[in-house]
Amino acid sequence: MMKHKFGKLMMSVTVSFSLLMGGTAVLQAQPAHAAISSSKASSIISSAKHYLGTPYKFGASTSTTRYFDCSSFTKKVFGMHGVSLPRESEDQAKKGKAVSKSNLKPGDLVFFYKPVHHVGIYIGGGKMIHTYGSPGVMISTINSGWWKDHYAFARRV
Repeated sequence: MMKHKFGKLMMSVTVSFSLLMGGTAVLQAQPAHAAISSSKASSIISSAKHYLGTPYKFGASTSTTRYFDCSSFTKKVFGMHGVSLPRESEDQAKKGKAVSKSNLKPGDLVFFYKPVHHVGIYIGGGKMIHTYGSPGVMISTINSGWWKDHYAFARRV
């Protein structure tokens, strides 16, 4: 806490001095959104895999891990790692930044249907971890069959 206050004070003094002496100050812009690191993505995926086989239940509460629906699953798993997501897949689809299918990285959220009705977590190798029907939380490929035909877009949070 003290370190943070000292850092803010030093920044304030530096900017004030720069303005006083030169009339302008140049500050490095911070990105409006910073994507999760690859190590955090790896941890998120590891946590998600812990739930493989957990049953699917539409409208599942976010306060349980006995069963999930697709968006309660992504909300819970990302939340375990300090990344807050809204409850509904449609709202999760508005977070982060758009990512093309060819530039997917592990940890990206992948969405299906338009309008969005399903979300999963990209784990690499053309696969995602998600939950839908039986057997519950599972790993599926996004590059063939039903999932390929219904892929909508991805977001990096």
